[in-house]
Amino acid sequence: MSEDENRRSAEKESLLEQINALKREDETLNNILAVDVWALAKTMDEFQPGFWSAFMKNRDQALKRFIDEVVRSKPVNVKRPPYLR
Repeated sequence: MSEDENRRSAEKESLLEQINALKREDETLNNILAVDVWALAKTMDEFQPGFWSAFMKNRDQALKRFIDEVVRSKPVNVKRPPYLR
């Protein structure tokens, strides 16, 4: 292998290591957020029974309204097939 190929290979390995480190950090952050949400829900359920159930019901309704709004405001492209509009 030439010196240039060795350098490119080393750069590629370094880049892959950085990508893998970012993936691990992202997964760790997601796990921390999941624990935080669980702790908040558990605490709120202790103070106000049924809190999590009501929260999820409201979230579901808000998500449906958001999706309806996005669909309504999306421009219609008549050249696309109906199942892709």
